[in-house]
Amino acid sequence: MTMLFEPYDLGDRRLANRVVMAPMTRARAPQEIPDAQTALYYRQRAGAGLIVTEGLPVSEEARGYLYVPGIFNDAQQAGWTQVTDAVHAEGGRIFAQLWHVGRVSHVSLQPGGAAPVGPTGQAAADVTAFTIGDDGKAGPVPVSTPRPLSTGDVARVTADFVRAARRAIDAGFDGIELHGANGYLFEQFINGALNDRDDRYGGSVENRLRFLMETIDAVAAEIGMERAGVRISPFGRLYDMRPFADEAETWVQAAAAFQSRRLAYVHLSDQLTIGAEKMPETFAADFCRTYRGTLIAAGGFDRHSGEAALQAGQLDLIAVGRGFIANPDLVERWRHGHPIAEADRATFYGTSGARGYTDYPVWSADMEAAA
Repeated sequence: MTMLFEPYDLGDRRLANRVVMAPMTRARAPQEIPDAQTALYYRQRAGAGLIVTEGLPVSEEARGYLYVPGIFNDAQQAGWTQVTDAVHAEGGRIFAQLWHVGRVSHVSLQPGGAAPVGPTGQAAADVTAFTIGDDGKAGPVPVSTPRPLSTGDVARVTADFVRAARRAIDAGFDGIELHGANGYLFEQFINGALNDRDDRYGGSVENRLRFLMETIDAVAAEIGMERAGVRISPFGRLYDMRPFADEAETWVQAAAAFQSRRLAYVHLSDQLTIGAEKMPETFAADFCRTYRGTLIAAGGFDRHSGEAALQAGQLDLIAVGRGFIANPDLVERWRHGHPIAEADRATFYGTSGARGYTDYPVWSADMEAAA
């Protein structure tokens, strides 16, 4: 029996199938406000059991890339309301991914031209932000040297996440996902090789996890734990994340903290194909033995590998990113064995209009005849 297309109960929300559209930055909002094209893009892909949006900056300080729609002002909230209405009109479910890039930013993107923030004053090596360069054109620019957040500032950033979570629920989202992966702010605090703090947010595993866990608790107090998920990338190496001595122990302790909180889900981002360290042999079993709630993973799944992971009992839901770009009807294509279209990489980010965004067709009888 095929599990991919079975419904799944995520708390009190029934998902139509077990395929999740993974978060993907597209940089398609020139005013950084969701517009009609944004709503159409997500509406077209509402056949996923669950959509997790692109990362939404929770404040101006949280930005690291131009043209990414945030969720920290009234206009953005109104734009996202149009998106959630469109997805719900098709019977879909959608969570907002809440994002702070931390040190992966540039002074030109920061309020008043200030330095970006992070756990440390160490700049990320060989990492770029996306902003206006010296030539006046948008493109990759080396990140600026950050300033370390003070102990008090950490609470301020947590409050930004709480406000963004409230805006997300008021905009009609079914829940939120905290972006704790891919070398951004929460992972910067968790990483034992980068975090050189001597306050309550540095040193021990518990201290390095504290910022994320305090934010989860504060967000849950505002919107309910059943509406809060988290994404992490154990052993990831994006954006100058370095190996550290107690790496496996850190992520297993995180699993225990997630289990005690009864989150909506934990979403694992497997970066093995893009430079992540190979996980220790026992790590996956240790993590799953410790965290027993709903588990999602993203990592290059196709129909067959996703089905195998579900059948093996390793995962409850499988997340797919790029497959949804050129196949808005990806779930139906998988269900019926239709060919999978390839996306145009040149239009992944930052272009305007429909091209490479909302102009990919669903499978049709005419395409069947042509095939």
